[in-house]
Amino acid sequence: QVQLVESGGGVVQAGGSLRLSCATSGQTYRNPLITWFRQGPGEEREFVAGISWGGVVTGYAVSVKGRFTISRDNASQTVYLQMNSLKPEDTAVYYCASSAISSSFTNPLKYPYWGQGTQVTVSS
Repeated sequence: QVQLVESGGGVVQAGGSLRLSCATSGQTYRNPLITWFRQGPGEEREFVAGISWGGVVTGYAVSVKGRFTISRDNASQTVYLQMNSLKPEDTAVYYCASSAISSSFTNPLKYPYWGQGTQVTVSS
């Protein structure tokens, strides 16, 4: 079992920044891949960025590349998502999820463990 708790969401104006945190606990060594997904109103859950505890970044969604940065702190077992130059279209509930290493890392169905989500709202 892995437990994940997101924090750091909020309301920000376009062009602003937020840093999301995903605190993890439990059997993270068996599920070393931590990935951020997001789900906007009426939309499907989509891949944002992922990283392994070994520090390998799996990639970024095209829509966030160059603006978002994923990182992790092994000591605190926390994964961060630094979001800069935010746009209204970034408005969504952001989730972190955990799984074993997989080539299908962009597919939310491959993730058995999820946090409760944190709301990010970007106003224009």
